[in-house]
Amino acid sequence: MKSRGWLKRKRASAANRSHSYSAAPSHEISDRLDENIAVLQNIFTLTPDLVIRHFESKFVEGRVALVYLTGLVDKNSINNNVLRPMLSSNERGNTSIFDLLSVGEVANVYDFPAVEQAILQGNCVLFIDGRKEVLSVETNGWPQRAIEDPQLEASLKGAHQGFVETGIQNIALIRRYLPNRELKIREYLVGERGICKVSVLYFSDVVNPEVLQELEDRIKIIKIDSILNTGELEELIEDNPYSPFPQFMTTERPDSAASHILQGKIVVIVDRSPSVLVGPASFASFFQNVDDYSTRWLVATFIRILRFLAFMIATFLPAIYIAVISFNYEVIPLDLILSVGESRERVPFPPLLEAMMMELTLEMLREAGVRLPAPIGQTVGIVGGIVIGNAVVQAGVVSNIMVIVVAFTAISSFIIPNYDMASAVRLIRFLMMGLAAMFGIVGIVIGFMTLIGHLISLESLRVPYGSPLAPVRFKDWKDFLIRFPLFKMINRPVSSRAVQERRQGDNRPEGDGK
Repeated sequence: MKSRGWLKRKRASAANRSHSYSAAPSHEISDRLDENIAVLQNIFTLTPDLVIRHFESKFVEGRVALVYLTGLVDKNSINNNVLRPMLSSNERGNTSIFDLLSVGEVANVYDFPAVEQAILQGNCVLFIDGRKEVLSVETNGWPQRAIEDPQLEASLKGAHQGFVETGIQNIALIRRYLPNRELKIREYLVGERGICKVSVLYFSDVVNPEVLQELEDRIKIIKIDSILNTGELEELIEDNPYSPFPQFMTTERPDSAASHILQGKIVVIVDRSPSVLVGPASFASFFQNVDDYSTRWLVATFIRILRFLAFMIATFLPAIYIAVISFNYEVIPLDLILSVGESRERVPFPPLLEAMMMELTLEMLREAGVRLPAPIGQTVGIVGGIVIGNAVVQAGVVSNIMVIVVAFTAISSFIIPNYDMASAVRLIRFLMMGLAAMFGIVGIVIGFMTLIGHLISLESLRVPYGSPLAPVRFKDWKDFLIRFPLFKMINRPVSSRAVQERRQGDNRPEGDGK
């Protein structure tokens, strides 16, 4: 299989790669407190936010040093759950120090690399004179953002909760939708300089073990300084990094992630990132939206057909304009060709250059609107589009027909619900325009056939990307172009390769026939 070859090459590359990362000293912890503090200060040089507090407690014999990074901990938790029990306890008795500290997780650490990572992860550590182990206490309290409405995936009837930059909270949001013991979580640490926790969520009795193993193998062989967001992880584990099409879905919505898990797919949460990855993905899944399942199935079907139509318009409409005007003008009706000729009589540029100028102007206006603050960005997009469109037509730089074509193309690209897929359409559009300028309608047909062949050859975690069209799987057509009523969709998608195929019983209304 092609994906297996990809995995072998990645493993060989990871094995041959040499790293020179600086790490903490590997020697064990001493039983002398002063020596341990000196080593720790040598590790955290030029670290003004490192706090080292010495105190004595009757609960333990010898001096105690509390160490933490002030910006990563919850000071109230340290004062109430660590310092207060240690300082107010008069005698040890039969109580262990693990019972004394009323916090989440308390563990023994036996070497300085583990101490370093514990401090950097927001824990506080307790050095006790005369002991060769250190207590790591969970007191995380870094700055966090409140749960808000997702920015890229607005919903009319769905929940108004989006993922945040804390992995634990994102897992909790998914658990609220899926309170089931079969929801399993596997955690991996990725990165050499900045360790990032990657969590893999799935239903153990539904997910395909081969697909799960494929994903885990790809995560395990990653060798990189650090992963800052899901986009970096996606690029490192996707099947074909040279394809313009996304091979994993990215979502900011917990309800959408829970829906994919119910289908037998896998969700990957990257700590410090406000979005999650979903795989395996198919081409059709990028045109589905969470609102499709909360509205009437007839309305959802109409909107879904509209999205596929918008994909075709956004990809091929400028190319068709160029081909018809440059090569195949005989296909234009006589009344329309007179109107087009009158519109273009003052335009000094060929159709390709005319279309390129307008499309590039549209892309620049789109990027300007995204980068600027929201009120200013909307003003720039609207005013810029109106002023530039009107000015270039009056100046005779482009024709009226070209402005209409670009406007239809822009509106169609906005209908596509997934941002990554819409970005891929923006790139493919320019390739189709070039083929149309060189070969006319024949060039568009060649480009279309090449595009179909590329989609058929793609895979996502060794699962066909073109399913349910290639290979043809009629069972999945109930949730493809037409969204059947929910009581008709009793099986999980075949493209998910779920072990447990059936997902619900017969919920048809009384009197409903077969």
